[in-house]
Amino acid sequence: MARPIRILLVEDNKVFREALELLLGLRADVEIVAAVGDGAAAVAAAEQYRPDVVLMDYRLPGLDGVQATAAVREALPDVAVVCLTASANAREIEALYEAGAAACLTKDQELDDIVDAIKRAAGRDTTDDA
Repeated sequence: MARPIRILLVEDNKVFREALELLLGLRADVEIVAAVGDGAAAVAAAEQYRPDVVLMDYRLPGLDGVQATAAVREALPDVAVVCLTASANAREIEALYEAGAAACLTKDQELDDIVDAIKRAAGRDTTDDA
């Protein structure tokens, strides 16, 4: 089995962040290397932990998801960003892609769909089940 995909989780809602950490932590194919609650911390954590993928919330204090995505991609061009949002409109989603996001998903999608997007962003085959 390939090494787990290293993920930096960026989510300001502590309950949702901890739930995602718990759910993703149960999987063998991914590993949460760090979790932070705002966009500014995302860049520093990405530089420190060198994840394969940053799972980025859209609405964040300080730097929003678009600004944080652009900053992470500028600092670490090899790191993919997958955005999660509860309520981004089409213009906001377009801005996330323009900032360098590999995918944009809603927070109510199935965990398997989110993991598949993470795998695609990391360049891993999504047909392998873990």
